[in-house]
Amino acid sequence: MDIEQTLERPLDGKILPLCTWPDPVLGGECTAVRAVTDEIMDLARNMAATMYASQGIGLAAPQIGQPLRMIVVDVTGPDKREQLITLLNPVIEHAEGCIDSDEGCLSLPQFRANVERAEVVRVRGQDLEGNEVVIEAEGLLAVCLQHEIDHLRGVLLIDKVGRLKRSMYERKIAKRVKRA
Repeated sequence: MDIEQTLERPLDGKILPLCTWPDPVLGGECTAVRAVTDEIMDLARNMAATMYASQGIGLAAPQIGQPLRMIVVDVTGPDKREQLITLLNPVIEHAEGCIDSDEGCLSLPQFRANVERAEVVRVRGQDLEGNEVVIEAEGLLAVCLQHEIDHLRGVLLIDKVGRLKRSMYERKIAKRVKRA
């Protein structure tokens, strides 16, 4: 099945504010999307617009304050915008191999980390028409899918690093908050 999802006018969506760590919405388990409604279609459009405007290649619903099992991904982005994938209720069915991935996260401004990810994954979910979709992915797409699905379980990139790196970032954020 073709995994590319086209949203009618995805860039006509609203650019929504991003939730940043340590916002509690980022640390919780997300609820399944039960039906594809007009609200879900609007949310998908808004998520795509927000992801592109933020120069990202993936975004999960909790990153915009919606604790729903929904992600958008486009590894051709943020400039080309040629392969938008929208998945509802995605789960990783199979993972194999191991690669080191240098990652950033829109919810962790100015934070990058090298983490281990599976090299190849099979992800199952639904598209915006409610059809089942299975994606066999490797490389950057596999990494991006794993990263966004982690968000749906309340797992952030900062949760995958050592205490020292986490502590340094916590101090950086605390200083930023004091100045604000």
